[in-house]
Amino acid sequence: MKIATIIVRVLIGLLLLFASISYFFHLMPEPETTGNFKAFNVGLMASTYLMPLAKSIELLCGIAFVTGRYVTLANILILPITVNILFINYFLTPDGLPIAVLLFIGNLFLIYRYWDNYKSVFTA
Repeated sequence: MKIATIIVRVLIGLLLLFASISYFFHLMPEPETTGNFKAFNVGLMASTYLMPLAKSIELLCGIAFVTGRYVTLANILILPITVNILFINYFLTPDGLPIAVLLFIGNLFLIYRYWDNYKSVFTA
């Protein structure tokens, strides 16, 4: 189980690192958006701070996952982002849904594996 945890942690970390670095350095062209996703994307870009904030958190959490340090904190920080990635892919762009589901399940798996670190939060 320890090897599975390391594999999942590193794969999620590499995915987050790739997504954030490619955003900041414009390594990949922006995909063509249509319909409701285009309106949603225009709103994200109009906010001017939300995408850089989310990508910065992805970068920090990706580094934490790959290095294995502060994984407990990174799990909690990245959870709302993975939920949003899942919902955006479910409702607006279903073609990316398999990766979003795997990312979300991987995040839940890591929270489960590090559950002992969270127990004190839920006790009186």
